[in-house]
Amino acid sequence: MVRIAVTGLGPVSSIGTGAAAFAAALRAGASGASPITGFDATGFPYRNAGEVRDFDPRAHLRRLDPARWGRSGQFAASAARLAVADGGLDPDRIDPARAHAVIGTTSGESAVAEALTEQVVGGGFPAQDPELVARLPAHRLANAVSEELGLRGESLTVATACAAGNYAIGYAYDLLVSGEADVVLAGGADSVCRWAHAGFYRLGALTESRCSPFDRDRSGILTGEGGAVLLLETFEHAEARGARIHAELLGYGMNCDARHAVAPDGASVAECMRLAHRNSGVRPEDVDYVCAHGTGTPTNDLVEGRAILEVFGTEPPPVSSIKSMIGHTMGAAGGFGAIACVLAIAEGFLPPTINWANQDPDLVGIDVVPNQARRARVRVAQNDAFAFGGNNAIVMLGAVA
Repeated sequence: MVRIAVTGLGPVSSIGTGAAAFAAALRAGASGASPITGFDATGFPYRNAGEVRDFDPRAHLRRLDPARWGRSGQFAASAARLAVADGGLDPDRIDPARAHAVIGTTSGESAVAEALTEQVVGGGFPAQDPELVARLPAHRLANAVSEELGLRGESLTVATACAAGNYAIGYAYDLLVSGEADVVLAGGADSVCRWAHAGFYRLGALTESRCSPFDRDRSGILTGEGGAVLLLETFEHAEARGARIHAELLGYGMNCDARHAVAPDGASVAECMRLAHRNSGVRPEDVDYVCAHGTGTPTNDLVEGRAILEVFGTEPPPVSSIKSMIGHTMGAAGGFGAIACVLAIAEGFLPPTINWANQDPDLVGIDVVPNQARRARVRVAQNDAFAFGGNNAIVMLGAVA
């Protein structure tokens, strides 16, 4: 049986960049919410987001010229570079044809798209800057990782919205188990942008200043951004180079109910959990922690919470949402959740759900790890990610036996 190792972690987030800083911030229950600076938020009633402040791609990138890449591509490549550094992997000393990049996204190069739109509105299509046009395609997020690290395997960007990071990790798992790859860099990247902020506001899904998942009085998401990439290898490849193995990628589950454009379906979400358990050889009673999708909207948290109670029973494992700290990072959310699960396993703690104050009477029995991190022995962790269109993806991670 081919086993998959997680050997490197590369978070670029609003609460910390790099595995150590991100872990410390999770333990501290830090908040990355701040007034938006990435675009002029004048006119919006709600103006907070989880932006990565003072991000300098030149601090991480060795091969890419940041001027040729959009912000999301810079996040992806920087996160990948951090992941290989954390994993002690020299990309120049592996078979580049057997090393792949799979990156999830919701909005692709959103800031580039908005800049081009402004040019079209101001001067018509001839006014578009060709260099900006070249930065626009979403496939460039994975290309940025491949070019930065010199990879020559598959370079794939997955655009399944807010579940895309987990879709990318699941696809990476298949590449490795099937024998097509020795190494895969997988995760997600997205940037805070005006159109997503406006869209969630018009949907009534945006909160004013802070995200409070699973709280009785929760009112919506905060948009967020960043890059989250994991270095995944076969155990054989990792052990041959003497790598430190943080955790094992046990498997995943995916489904799509496609019943509604934006509303989640509880039966489909519960079935996705069962699929993830079955495909990973895990029983519900084996799971020690659930890193919830936990967006902070009334409907999403209720549907996810009820699905957890259905699958796990009246005493489920602890459930927390790191979106309370970093906001909803869209296509990167699954990657950040997976990194949080790996840190929970490797360092023995449960990340908290901050901004929590009142028990939701419809979710009695769910321990949301309120406001403070908690020491715990985590052997198996479940990472949830659900998206518009009914796209559901759950990744299972475990301690190395």
